[in-house]
Amino acid sequence: MWGLRPTYSFPLIIFLCFFSFSLASSNGGSGDDELSSLRRSLAENSSAPVEKASFILAADRTYRKDPANDYKYYTGGWNISNEHYWTSVAFNSVPLFIVALLWFVLFGFVLLLICCCCCCRRRTYSYSRVAYALSLILLIIFTIAAIIGCAVLYTGQGKFDKSTSSTLDYVVGQANLTVENLSNFSSNLAAAKKVEIEQILLPADAQAKIDMVQQKLKSAADELASRTKDNSKSIREVLQAVRLDLIILAAVMLVLAFLGFFLSVLGLECLVYVLVIIGWILVAVTFIASGVFLLSHNVVSDTCHAMDEWVLHPHAHTALDDILPCVDAATANEFLYRSKEVTSQLVNVVNQVVSNISNNDIPPFFGPPLYYNQSGPLLPLLCNPFNADLSNRTCAAGELELSNAPKVWQNYTCKSKNTDGSDICVSTGRITPGMYDQLLAAIIVSQGLNNYGPFLADLQDCTFVRDTFTFISKNQCPGLEMFSKWIYTGLLMVSAAVMLSLIFWIVYARERRHRKYGKQFLSQNDHVPFSSVA
Repeated sequence: MWGLRPTYSFPLIIFLCFFSFSLASSNGGSGDDELSSLRRSLAENSSAPVEKASFILAADRTYRKDPANDYKYYTGGWNISNEHYWTSVAFNSVPLFIVALLWFVLFGFVLLLICCCCCCRRRTYSYSRVAYALSLILLIIFTIAAIIGCAVLYTGQGKFDKSTSSTLDYVVGQANLTVENLSNFSSNLAAAKKVEIEQILLPADAQAKIDMVQQKLKSAADELASRTKDNSKSIREVLQAVRLDLIILAAVMLVLAFLGFFLSVLGLECLVYVLVIIGWILVAVTFIASGVFLLSHNVVSDTCHAMDEWVLHPHAHTALDDILPCVDAATANEFLYRSKEVTSQLVNVVNQVVSNISNNDIPPFFGPPLYYNQSGPLLPLLCNPFNADLSNRTCAAGELELSNAPKVWQNYTCKSKNTDGSDICVSTGRITPGMYDQLLAAIIVSQGLNNYGPFLADLQDCTFVRDTFTFISKNQCPGLEMFSKWIYTGLLMVSAAVMLSLIFWIVYARERRHRKYGKQFLSQNDHVPFSSVA
């Protein structure tokens, strides 16, 4: 799939949230010019392609308010290159960003008031047993909730990382398979040009066409291989960084929840307030992170739905064309046509040699290479799989299929000796060992080119791309959607639980301190003489 540059940018497609497909950013560059040139040059002799109808992907799912367009509803469907798509999908996460802002400002103001109150001299210490017990119970509940949230976050990021890595491995594997097939096809074309049987070669015009196709095809395959390697490396680095950040965040919030709880219970009020300040900042960061991952979850879900719909409309013009486009019909037809043409010409060259030389009882005075003492039963002709118009052809009786010819022709090979630099049969046979090797080389090349017919046909009708998207949609998307939801849910649970824990750290620390001073006051009163009191 020459022209699929961002495919392996594709996990942009699944992980757009993180890398927004840095791959998609590779739309420009000399490689694209070369690929475009390849398509134009191959389609020169083809009829002009019919303009593809446009189709909006995931239109219903992406119908969201767009704050960048006066809060009108976005109707462009899934399109990661459209800024309005991003602003509309980000709008769903705005409440979490607002919560983070309000928390940071309002709780910061509360902390400032607490500091001011601490500087004032306090004369009385009111204490409530109900408030003391209730704050302790709620503190325990919210600490447990924070632990559960951290567990959900840690489990979700682990499974999400595994799922994204699996998806990336599959897509890269598909890309490498494409590169391998294109490279092998290109090599077979080059080998066909070099096939020589008894000084008979392919026609000069056929060799010129092979040169044109083979060179540009190889260049396109090399470009795709290079981009696949670079993009997959970049994506893995991003995934690893995101995974590490989430693990660190989960661990820090878990330690914070534990420390805050135990320091509050132990009555270490100064340390509690230090943790409160740290937690105040971390809670705001965690709320922001949960908003980012909610956006990520929505983009992943949108992408999966877009792939589902694309599978039903593979030839329509969609936003996925820039990520994993089908090869245009003219290009695919040209490659498929050239494969059939060269295969047919090679078979004709082989049969020409067999008919005019091997199966001809040529007088000895002609000498090599026409005469080499050929004799015995006539050599069966090779079956040409294509008619003159390159439509599929059924083999006639007595013709050999490409796969059977090497084994059958061994029975028609004579023993030979070298005379004046040429092989001469010294036993019954229609071909010498040297000719057999030449014919075998031609058959191997013909068979190789013919075997790439299904691959090229898959490119022609988008079967290859459709199968890739279908596999990802059915096998990877459910996990990606589920585990991305786990991540933002875990982040939301942790941020909410730690936020409430911070509040009750302060409440419980205050009630504990007032309780302590209250007990001290009562104890002092118990030891004061009655007369002194009077």
